[in-house]
Amino acid sequence: MRWQAYHTPQSVDEALSLLSQCAGGAQIVAGGTDLILDMQQGNHSAPQALIDVTTIRDLDQIREDNGWIVIGAAATHAAIEASPLIRHHGAALAESCSVVGGPQVRNVATIGGNVAHALPAADGTIGLLALNAEVQVCTWNGAAVECTWQPLLSIFAGPGKNRLAANQMIGAFRFPVRAPRSGSAFDRIMRPQGVALPILGVAAQVTLDESGRRAVAASIAVGPAGPIPFRATESETILLGAPALDETVLEPAIAAAQRQAELRTSKHRASKEYRHEMIAVLLRRVLPKAVTRAQAA
Repeated sequence: MRWQAYHTPQSVDEALSLLSQCAGGAQIVAGGTDLILDMQQGNHSAPQALIDVTTIRDLDQIREDNGWIVIGAAATHAAIEASPLIRHHGAALAESCSVVGGPQVRNVATIGGNVAHALPAADGTIGLLALNAEVQVCTWNGAAVECTWQPLLSIFAGPGKNRLAANQMIGAFRFPVRAPRSGSAFDRIMRPQGVALPILGVAAQVTLDESGRRAVAASIAVGPAGPIPFRATESETILLGAPALDETVLEPAIAAAQRQAELRTSKHRASKEYRHEMIAVLLRRVLPKAVTRAQAA
Protein backbone atom coordinates (compact mmCIF):
# COMPACT_ATOMS: atom_id res chain seq x y z
CA MET A 1 0.00 0.00 0.00
CA ARG A 2 1.12 3.52 -0.82
CA TRP A 3 -0.35 6.99 -0.37
CA GLN A 4 -3.16 8.03 -2.70
CA ALA A 5 -2.33 11.75 -2.94
CA TYR A 6 0.80 13.88 -2.79
CA HIS A 7 0.45 17.59 -1.98
CA THR A 8 3.03 20.37 -2.35
CA PRO A 9 1.64 23.37 -0.41
CA GLN A 10 3.20 26.79 -0.84
CA SER A 11 2.56 28.02 2.72
CA VAL A 12 2.21 26.75 6.27
CA ASP A 13 -1.45 27.79 6.17
CA GLU A 14 -2.07 25.63 3.12
CA ALA A 15 -0.15 22.68 4.59
CA LEU A 16 -2.10 22.71 7.85
CA SER A 17 -5.41 23.25 6.08
CA LEU A 18 -4.72 20.13 4.00
CA LEU A 19 -3.66 18.23 7.10
CA SER A 20 -6.87 19.13 8.90
CA GLN A 21 -9.02 18.23 5.91
CA CYS A 22 -7.53 14.74 5.85
CA ALA A 23 -8.62 14.20 9.48
CA GLY A 24 -5.61 12.17 10.52
CA GLY A 25 -5.17 10.40 7.20
CA ALA A 26 -2.27 12.56 6.00
CA GLN A 27 1.40 12.74 6.94
CA ILE A 28 3.69 15.76 6.69
CA VAL A 29 7.02 14.89 5.08
CA ALA A 30 10.17 16.72 4.09
CA GLY A 31 13.05 14.32 3.46
CA GLY A 32 10.86 11.30 4.21
CA THR A 33 13.88 9.23 5.23
CA ASP A 34 12.25 7.95 8.42
CA LEU A 35 8.74 7.46 7.06
CA ILE A 36 9.73 5.37 4.05
CA LEU A 37 11.84 3.01 6.18
CA ASP A 38 9.10 2.72 8.80
CA MET A 39 6.59 1.79 6.09
CA GLN A 40 8.94 -0.78 4.55
CA GLN A 41 9.56 -2.36 7.95
CA GLY A 42 5.88 -2.42 8.90
CA ASN A 43 6.26 0.10 11.71
CA HIS A 44 4.02 2.73 10.09
CA SER A 45 0.88 2.24 8.03
CA ALA A 46 0.70 4.01 4.69
CA PRO A 47 -0.98 7.43 5.01
CA GLN A 48 -3.72 8.34 2.58
CA ALA A 49 -1.85 11.49 1.58
CA LEU A 50 1.60 13.01 1.92
CA ILE A 51 2.05 16.74 2.43
CA ASP A 52 5.52 17.78 1.28
CA VAL A 53 6.57 20.96 3.11
CA THR A 54 9.88 21.43 1.27
CA THR A 55 8.06 23.61 -1.27
CA ILE A 56 7.18 26.19 1.42
CA ARG A 57 9.33 29.28 0.98
CA ASP A 58 11.84 30.04 3.76
CA LEU A 59 10.91 26.96 5.81
CA ASP A 60 14.54 25.84 5.36
CA GLN A 61 16.03 29.21 6.34
CA ILE A 62 18.76 29.57 9.00
CA ARG A 63 19.09 33.08 10.39
CA GLU A 64 19.91 35.25 13.40
CA ASP A 65 16.93 37.12 14.78
CA ASN A 66 16.93 39.40 17.82
CA GLY A 67 19.27 37.33 19.99
CA TRP A 68 18.21 33.92 18.65
CA ILE A 69 19.47 31.54 16.01
CA VAL A 70 16.36 30.41 14.13
CA ILE A 71 16.32 27.22 12.06
CA GLY A 72 13.42 26.41 9.77
CA ALA A 73 11.95 22.94 10.23
CA ALA A 74 12.80 22.02 6.63
CA ALA A 75 16.52 22.82 7.01
CA THR A 76 18.54 19.73 6.15
CA HIS A 77 21.21 18.24 8.36
CA ALA A 78 23.80 19.04 5.68
CA ALA A 79 22.75 22.71 5.65
CA ILE A 80 22.93 22.91 9.44
CA GLU A 81 26.35 21.25 9.51
CA ALA A 82 27.68 23.73 6.95
CA SER A 83 26.07 26.88 8.40
CA PRO A 84 28.62 29.41 9.76
CA LEU A 85 25.94 30.69 12.15
CA ILE A 86 25.35 27.23 13.62
CA ARG A 87 29.06 26.42 13.78
CA HIS A 88 29.75 29.60 15.74
CA HIS A 89 26.72 29.78 18.01
CA GLY A 90 25.83 26.09 18.37
CA ALA A 91 28.78 23.81 17.62
CA ALA A 92 27.03 20.92 19.40
CA LEU A 93 24.19 21.03 16.87
CA ALA A 94 26.52 21.23 13.87
CA GLU A 95 28.46 18.26 15.20
CA SER A 96 25.35 16.23 15.97
CA CYS A 97 23.85 16.81 12.52
CA SER A 98 27.14 15.85 10.86
CA VAL A 99 26.82 12.19 11.94
CA VAL A 100 23.20 11.56 10.93
CA GLY A 101 23.08 8.73 8.38
CA GLY A 102 25.33 9.14 5.35
CA PRO A 103 25.81 12.14 3.02
CA GLN A 104 22.79 11.18 0.92
CA VAL A 105 20.55 11.12 3.99
CA ARG A 106 21.94 14.38 5.40
CA ASN A 107 21.27 16.11 2.07
CA VAL A 108 17.51 15.45 2.29
CA ALA A 109 16.65 14.62 5.92
CA THR A 110 15.46 17.64 7.89
CA ILE A 111 15.81 18.76 11.48
CA GLY A 112 12.01 19.04 11.76
CA GLY A 113 11.60 15.40 10.77
CA ASN A 114 14.37 14.35 13.13
CA VAL A 115 12.58 15.94 16.08
CA ALA A 116 9.03 15.03 15.03
CA HIS A 117 10.01 11.36 14.77
CA ALA A 118 10.54 11.67 18.54
CA LEU A 119 13.27 9.09 19.01
CA PRO A 120 15.24 9.63 22.25
CA ALA A 121 18.51 8.85 20.42
CA ALA A 122 17.98 11.41 17.62
CA ASP A 123 21.29 13.22 17.17
CA GLY A 124 19.84 16.56 16.07
CA THR A 125 17.45 16.56 19.00
CA ILE A 126 20.29 15.94 21.47
CA GLY A 127 22.24 18.86 20.00
CA LEU A 128 19.25 21.18 20.20
CA LEU A 129 18.45 20.13 23.76
CA ALA A 130 21.93 21.01 25.02
CA LEU A 131 21.55 24.47 23.47
CA ASN A 132 18.31 25.09 25.40
CA ALA A 133 16.35 25.21 22.16
CA GLU A 134 12.68 26.01 21.76
CA VAL A 135 10.30 24.65 19.12
CA GLN A 136 7.75 26.65 17.17
CA VAL A 137 4.45 24.79 16.95
CA CYS A 138 2.06 26.01 14.26
CA THR A 139 -1.67 25.30 14.75
CA TRP A 140 -4.54 25.58 12.28
CA ASN A 141 -7.58 27.07 14.07
CA GLY A 142 -9.98 26.61 11.16
CA ALA A 143 -9.33 29.96 9.55
CA ALA A 144 -5.65 30.80 10.04
CA VAL A 145 -2.41 29.57 11.57
CA GLU A 146 -1.24 30.49 15.06
CA CYS A 147 2.43 29.82 15.87
CA THR A 148 3.84 29.69 19.42
CA TRP A 149 7.26 28.98 20.89
CA GLN A 150 7.52 26.35 23.60
CA PRO A 151 10.23 24.23 25.30
CA LEU A 152 11.65 21.54 23.03
CA LEU A 153 10.81 18.66 25.36
CA SER A 154 7.15 19.69 25.53
CA ILE A 155 6.32 17.94 22.26
CA PHE A 156 7.73 14.52 23.23
CA ALA A 157 5.26 11.86 24.44
CA GLY A 158 7.44 8.73 24.34
CA PRO A 159 9.69 6.70 22.02
CA GLY A 160 8.58 7.52 18.48
CA LYS A 161 5.56 9.51 19.70
CA ASN A 162 5.11 13.27 19.67
CA ARG A 163 2.34 15.44 21.10
CA LEU A 164 1.51 17.24 17.85
CA ALA A 165 -2.21 17.18 17.04
CA ALA A 166 -3.70 16.54 13.60
CA ASN A 167 -3.88 20.32 13.03
CA GLN A 168 -0.30 21.08 14.07
CA MET A 169 3.19 21.04 12.57
CA ILE A 170 6.67 22.20 13.54
CA GLY A 171 7.59 25.52 11.97
CA ALA A 172 11.08 26.18 13.31
CA PHE A 173 13.54 25.87 16.16
CA ARG A 174 15.53 28.53 17.94
CA PHE A 175 18.27 28.75 20.54
CA PRO A 176 19.99 31.77 22.14
CA VAL A 177 23.02 33.25 20.42
CA ARG A 178 26.30 32.22 21.96
CA ALA A 179 26.95 34.05 25.20
CA PRO A 180 30.42 35.39 26.06
CA ARG A 181 32.71 32.64 27.42
CA SER A 182 30.31 29.95 26.21
CA GLY A 183 31.06 26.74 24.31
CA SER A 184 29.33 23.52 23.31
CA ALA A 185 30.28 20.10 21.93
CA PHE A 186 28.77 16.77 20.88
CA ASP A 187 30.06 13.22 20.46
CA ARG A 188 28.56 9.78 20.14
CA ILE A 189 29.31 6.06 20.13
CA MET A 190 27.80 4.29 17.12
CA ARG A 191 27.48 0.84 15.60
CA PRO A 192 28.21 0.63 11.85
CA GLN A 193 25.29 -1.24 10.31
CA GLY A 194 24.57 -0.01 6.78
CA VAL A 195 24.38 3.51 8.18
CA ALA A 196 25.74 4.07 11.67
CA LEU A 197 23.25 3.41 14.46
CA PRO A 198 23.69 5.62 17.54
CA ILE A 199 24.44 3.65 20.70
CA LEU A 200 24.72 6.76 22.84
CA GLY A 201 25.09 10.47 22.16
CA VAL A 202 26.06 13.30 24.51
CA ALA A 203 25.98 17.06 24.00
CA ALA A 204 26.98 19.75 26.48
CA GLN A 205 27.12 23.51 26.72
CA VAL A 206 28.85 25.56 29.42
CA THR A 207 29.17 29.26 30.10
CA LEU A 208 32.04 30.44 32.32
CA ASP A 209 32.44 33.40 34.64
CA GLU A 210 35.02 36.12 34.01
CA SER A 211 37.76 34.04 35.61
CA GLY A 212 37.22 31.33 32.99
CA ARG A 213 37.11 28.64 35.68
CA ARG A 214 33.59 28.50 37.19
CA ALA A 215 30.38 27.62 35.35
CA VAL A 216 27.52 30.11 35.47
CA ALA A 217 25.36 28.00 33.12
CA ALA A 218 25.55 24.36 32.06
CA SER A 219 23.42 21.90 30.12
CA ILE A 220 24.01 18.23 29.33
CA ALA A 221 21.82 16.17 26.98
CA VAL A 222 22.10 12.38 26.62
CA GLY A 223 20.30 9.98 24.32
CA PRO A 224 18.94 7.43 24.50
CA ALA A 225 18.67 7.58 28.28
CA GLY A 226 14.92 7.40 28.80
CA PRO A 227 11.66 7.35 26.86
CA ILE A 228 12.25 10.92 25.66
CA PRO A 229 15.46 12.94 25.10
CA PHE A 230 17.17 13.36 28.46
CA ARG A 231 18.71 16.29 30.34
CA ALA A 232 21.25 15.28 33.00
CA THR A 233 20.02 17.92 35.44
CA GLU A 234 21.80 16.43 38.45
CA SER A 235 25.13 16.65 36.61
CA GLU A 236 24.37 20.23 35.63
CA THR A 237 23.76 21.13 39.30
CA ILE A 238 27.14 19.65 40.25
CA LEU A 239 28.92 21.68 37.56
CA LEU A 240 27.23 24.90 38.66
CA GLY A 241 28.15 24.32 42.30
CA ALA A 242 31.83 23.53 41.66
CA PRO A 243 34.51 26.11 42.50
CA ALA A 244 36.23 25.21 39.20
CA LEU A 245 35.55 23.06 36.14
CA ASP A 246 38.51 20.73 36.46
CA GLU A 247 39.18 17.00 36.89
CA THR A 248 37.81 16.99 40.44
CA VAL A 249 34.27 17.84 39.27
CA LEU A 250 34.19 15.64 36.16
CA GLU A 251 33.84 12.29 37.93
CA PRO A 252 31.00 13.40 40.26
CA ALA A 253 29.18 14.84 37.23
CA ILE A 254 29.61 11.52 35.39
CA ALA A 255 28.33 9.53 38.37
CA ALA A 256 25.27 11.77 38.63
CA ALA A 257 24.44 11.32 34.94
CA GLN A 258 24.83 7.55 35.20
CA ARG A 259 22.58 7.48 38.25
CA GLN A 260 19.85 9.63 36.73
CA ALA A 261 19.76 8.06 33.23
CA GLU A 262 17.10 5.45 32.45
CA LEU A 263 19.10 3.09 30.26
CA ARG A 264 17.88 -0.08 28.56
CA THR A 265 19.29 -2.94 26.52
CA SER A 266 18.73 -2.93 22.75
CA LYS A 267 19.50 -6.11 20.84
CA HIS A 268 20.39 -4.06 17.76
CA ARG A 269 22.56 -1.46 19.49
CA ALA A 270 24.01 -2.17 22.95
CA SER A 271 23.36 -3.43 26.45
CA LYS A 272 22.27 -1.27 29.36
CA GLU A 273 25.60 -1.95 31.07
CA TYR A 274 27.62 -0.89 28.04
CA ARG A 275 25.68 2.33 27.69
CA HIS A 276 26.25 3.02 31.39
CA GLU A 277 30.00 2.92 30.79
CA MET A 278 29.72 4.98 27.60
CA ILE A 279 28.15 7.88 29.49
CA ALA A 280 31.49 8.22 31.26
CA VAL A 281 33.49 7.88 28.05
CA LEU A 282 31.49 10.52 26.22
CA LEU A 283 31.30 13.02 29.07
CA ARG A 284 35.09 12.81 29.45
CA ARG A 285 35.31 13.84 25.79
CA VAL A 286 32.50 16.36 25.51
CA LEU A 287 32.72 18.39 28.72
CA PRO A 288 36.43 19.29 28.43
CA LYS A 289 35.92 20.22 24.77
CA ALA A 290 32.98 22.49 25.64
CA VAL A 291 35.00 24.11 28.44
CA THR A 292 38.01 24.65 26.16
CA ARG A 293 35.78 26.30 23.56
CA ALA A 294 34.23 28.50 26.23
CA GLN A 295 37.66 29.58 27.47
CA ALA A 296 38.75 30.36 23.91
CA ALA A 297 35.65 32.51 23.46
